[in-house]
Amino acid sequence: MSSRAHEKSRRSQRVATSAALPPPVGDGHPVVDAVVVGAGPNGLAAAVMLAREGCRVVVLEAAETIGGGARTVELTLPGFRHDVCSAVHPLGVGSPFFRSLPLGEHGLEWVHPDAPVAHALEADAPVLERSLDATAAGLGADGDAWRRTFGPLADSWEALAEEALAPLHWPRRPGPLLGLAVKAARSAEGLARARFRTPPARALFAGIAAHGMLPLSERPPTAVGLLLGAAGHAVGWPFPRGGAGRIPGALASLLEAAGGEIRAGQEVTGLEQLPPARVVLLDLTPWQFLRIAGRHLSSRYRRKLAAFRYGPGVFKLDWALDSAIPWSAKSCRRAGTVHVGGDLEAVVAAEAAVHGGRAADRPFVLVAQPTRFDPSRAPAGKHVAWAYSHVPNGWRGDETARIEAQIERYAPGFRERILARSARGPRQIEADDPNCVGGSIDGGAMDLRQALARPVSPLRPYATPLRGVFLCSASTPPGPGVHGMCGYHAARAALRVIDNRGTVQ
Repeated sequence: MSSRAHEKSRRSQRVATSAALPPPVGDGHPVVDAVVVGAGPNGLAAAVMLAREGCRVVVLEAAETIGGGARTVELTLPGFRHDVCSAVHPLGVGSPFFRSLPLGEHGLEWVHPDAPVAHALEADAPVLERSLDATAAGLGADGDAWRRTFGPLADSWEALAEEALAPLHWPRRPGPLLGLAVKAARSAEGLARARFRTPPARALFAGIAAHGMLPLSERPPTAVGLLLGAAGHAVGWPFPRGGAGRIPGALASLLEAAGGEIRAGQEVTGLEQLPPARVVLLDLTPWQFLRIAGRHLSSRYRRKLAAFRYGPGVFKLDWALDSAIPWSAKSCRRAGTVHVGGDLEAVVAAEAAVHGGRAADRPFVLVAQPTRFDPSRAPAGKHVAWAYSHVPNGWRGDETARIEAQIERYAPGFRERILARSARGPRQIEADDPNCVGGSIDGGAMDLRQALARPVSPLRPYATPLRGVFLCSASTPPGPGVHGMCGYHAARAALRVIDNRGTVQ
C-alpha cells in the first residue's frame, strides 16, 4: 500500500471508531471529533488541520461573521473597505502551515507592494526592499551591516520560520534559530546602535522592532525586528487582495471543502453548552478561558490564568481619502507599510512612554496604504488608509489628533484629503474582538517570561487540566501574528489525544 493510501485508510479508521469513544466534554456520546470555539485565524487553522486529518469538526463563533481581527468591512463610507485590525501579513505569507495549504484555490491572493516598508524621516525615508542588495545600497554606509544582519536569516527563511514559529522545543535545524538568538542577545536599541552607524538604518530597524509592543530597551523586540526584517526580504510584507478578511474566508472555504462546519452567532459562555466531542480547542485568551471554565479548574490553575498579563493597547484610525497620502519622501509612496515616528531616539521615547503608563506626545505610528497597490478596496480614484499607535492597556483617551499630526508632519496636506474617519480605542477594539483584552492585539505581553512560558507552562502550552480541552489562541506559542501556527500546533496536540484514544479502543 502506498503511503498516501495508508494515510487515507488511517484517517478513515479514526473517523469510523470515533462514535465508540467516550466523550471528554459534554454529555452523551460524541457527535463530532472536535469542537473549535472561535473562528479567528488560529481557530480556523486548528479546524482545517483536524478536518484534513479526517476528523469531523464544528467551529462555533460568537460573532455573526468569522475572522476575529482579520476582517474587512466598510467602517467609514460606502465602497471604502477597511481592515478592522490586522492589515499587513509577513508572517501570513511566510507561515509554514499556510504555505502548505492550497489557499490560493480558495480565494486568497497576496498583493506585494513595490517595497515592503519605509520609515518616514524629515530628510528622506529609508526603505526595506525585497532585494537585500537594493536595501543595502539605499542605506549607504550601513549597507554592509544590514546585509550581514539580515542576509543569513533571509537566506534560511523556511528553516527559521519552522523553528521560530513553534513552541519551545529542541530544533531539528538549529542553525538559523541560533543565528537569530545570538543577534537578539542585545536589546533592540542596543543592537541598532551597535550594528548601524547612520540615523536612517537605526530608525528603520527601530520601527520594525517596535512591532514587538515592548520597550526597545528590552530584548524580545530585537527578535521581533530580526524576524520581521528577514521576512521582508524573504517573503515580503504583503496583504490579501480585497482585504484581510480573505484569509479567514479562504480557511473557511478549505474547511468546508474538507467536511467541517462553521456556526456563526453561537456565543459560548460555559463548556456545558458545547456539543459532545472528543476534543475541544479554544481560540480564547486565558482570562476568557477562566470565565467559561473556571468552576471546573483548581484554584491553583485559576490563579495562574488570572496572573496572565496583557500587553499595551492600540488606538486605531481608518480613513476614507480623496487621494493617496501625499508623503514628502517619494520612497514612502512605494511602500505598503510606512512607519512614522522619527529617528531611533524618538521611537524609543514613544514606546517607553506607553510602558510608563501614558500615551506619547509624539507617538510611533504604523500606517498601511493598501489602495496604492489594490484599488479594488475603494471607489475609483479614492483611497483607504489604516494606522494605529500603541497606548496603555485599557486607555480611555483619544489619540486621533496626535496620530494625524504625526502623519501630517511627514505628509503635508494629509488632513485635507480625509473624507471620513473611524476611530477606535482599546475599549472599542476589545468590544469588537474579545481576544483583544484592553485593546491588546498580541494575545498577551510578549516579554521574556511570557514568550517562554505562554500561557502557563512551556512544556504543555496548549493542554489544559481539563481532559481533551486545549487552548489555540495567540496566547499560546508562537504568539501574535496572522500565521495560524498557534492553531496548527494545538491541533497537532489534540490529534495525538484522538489517535492515542483510538488505539486504546
